[in-house]
Amino acid sequence: MTPDILCIGSVLWDVIGRSPTAMRLGSDVPGRITRLPGGVAMNIAMTLRRFGLTPALLTAIGRDAEGDELVAACDRLGLVTETVYRSEDLPTDRYMAIEGANGLIAAIADAHSLEAAGEKILRPLADGRLGSAEAPWPGPIALDGNLTEALLAEIAASPLFARADLRVAPASPGKAGRLLPLLTHPSATLYVNLEEANILARTDHASAAEAAGALLARGANRVLVTDGGRPAAEGRRGAGVIAGQPPQVLVTRVTGAGDTFMAAHLVAERRGATRQEALDEALRAAAIYVSGDIGS
Repeated sequence: MTPDILCIGSVLWDVIGRSPTAMRLGSDVPGRITRLPGGVAMNIAMTLRRFGLTPALLTAIGRDAEGDELVAACDRLGLVTETVYRSEDLPTDRYMAIEGANGLIAAIADAHSLEAAGEKILRPLADGRLGSAEAPWPGPIALDGNLTEALLAEIAASPLFARADLRVAPASPGKAGRLLPLLTHPSATLYVNLEEANILARTDHASAAEAAGALLARGANRVLVTDGGRPAAEGRRGAGVIAGQPPQVLVTRVTGAGDTFMAAHLVAERRGATRQEALDEALRAAAIYVSGDIGS
């Protein structure tokens, strides 16, 4: 299969415990525990596939039993896995989260194998399978912030990404600072929440629109800033900031919502939507996702 878009970053097993009750530190409550394919790159790829696109995965997956099972799951979903780096000595990564009625309680991302693999995951962009330094990949790339700071800095300067439409999503507020080398990349669009935007802009703004303006002032090309159920914003260099209101829904899950937002926005733009239409469609898709009306 020829991919429409590349998804670079974490593809792992999501182990999520969910309870319909509000939780606090030390809570011990009944609920459901699921294990599903996840990770930023995987969540984006699955959403893109639901919209009819064919994503290729550039990631690291171990040659252990969990890795074989994960690759098989990706194949069943219609994702291109021939571009995945399969490591002989690194285990398949995992993410574990606890969610209650009051949102995400805690999470641990074990993406050490992806970080250890480093630039090996980018080989298909250089060896002719997807492109080369002389003829770089010319389409969209979804890039997640689970990569190391050194690799993200390398990507920011690499000729392999010179013609790409780069869409960037941080893995978590704790890793948002890693995206600084990509902040001023001329073809990068950053998708961040308010906390991540303030970290990158070194500000403490209370609204998405203010944070988007601050990122543009720091040299960003284009940014989208979300803030849960409060208004989101899209800012573009030379074109200012627009805002959109997320639909009000009952939140039943939060892990993967930002990735769904990013994928839906990209698809809307590919279809020719205006700035406002693309922002509103992405907010609707994220709202449907967190309400649990579509599958993981």
